[in-house]
Amino acid sequence: MFAYIVRRILATVPVVLLVALFVFSLLYLAPGDPAAIIAGDQASPADVDRIRESLGLDRPFLVRFFDWFFHVIGGDLGVSIFTNLPVSHMIAQRIEPTVSLMLLTLTLSLSCAIPMGVIAAWKHGTIIDRAVMMTAVFGFSTPSFVIGYLLAYLFALQLDWLPVQGFTSISVGLIPFLRNLILPATALGLVFMALIARITRATMLDVLSQDYVRTAKAKGVGQRGVLFVHALKNAAVPIVTIVGIGFATLIGGAIVTESVFAIPGLGRLTVDAILRRDYPVIQGVVLMFSFIYVLVNLGVDLLYTVFDPRIRY
Repeated sequence: MFAYIVRRILATVPVVLLVALFVFSLLYLAPGDPAAIIAGDQASPADVDRIRESLGLDRPFLVRFFDWFFHVIGGDLGVSIFTNLPVSHMIAQRIEPTVSLMLLTLTLSLSCAIPMGVIAAWKHGTIIDRAVMMTAVFGFSTPSFVIGYLLAYLFALQLDWLPVQGFTSISVGLIPFLRNLILPATALGLVFMALIARITRATMLDVLSQDYVRTAKAKGVGQRGVLFVHALKNAAVPIVTIVGIGFATLIGGAIVTESVFAIPGLGRLTVDAILRRDYPVIQGVVLMFSFIYVLVNLGVDLLYTVFDPRIRY
């Protein structure tokens, strides 16, 4: 088990290196001269040269990459071109709203989607099954920003139950914290919830037809024990897999959702940086999100051995 964990951790090293190379290349993959774009139309050639020198564009690509990479390993993500603040400091200021939104979204999605998928498989072919699948199709087909606007219009503008925008730290209080995040978390979570519910249903249908499930029923195991002890545990590997894969959708949706609900998180910071072409901030945020995604998938690989001890690589 320990050797497997070490191998999986070591396997992420080249992945992280490739991700860092791609993120660093964003500055050079963008069309046009980055220095001229940042300087603006009214800048003189001297201004463009000064910006190019400050960005290190006058040095060889690999030299710039390894210099940047070693700074990143030391926690230095660079300095924003427009605010002149360290990128790591700007990320630290904005990370609480994004992490709070994603954790609440994950909690809502998993607590609703897995029971929905299990019940749909249990009641296969009934109106309950069709209702769950219709809800999943609606959630998966509708963009999160459309759902966000509909929820904001209904619950914030029409009913005046919840605030339409902003963020309140959990240190202020749990109720104000949840009031600000429940709408964006629901809008973001519907797509994720629909994906997990459909995979859970499909996997459970396959597991419920296995011989060991029929044997458990024949031994007198109750319906709850069959569904949540015997069947769900053996269906957990595909479900965990889709949770890890869908995490990328969750990250992308968080950027859009934060813009809709004016949440001052990393998503909003990313949008502002893209509009201003603040490349160090874009690189820092994308690198952080990519690293989190790699860690999530590493965690998924390690969870495989928990749900199915036969899995070894």
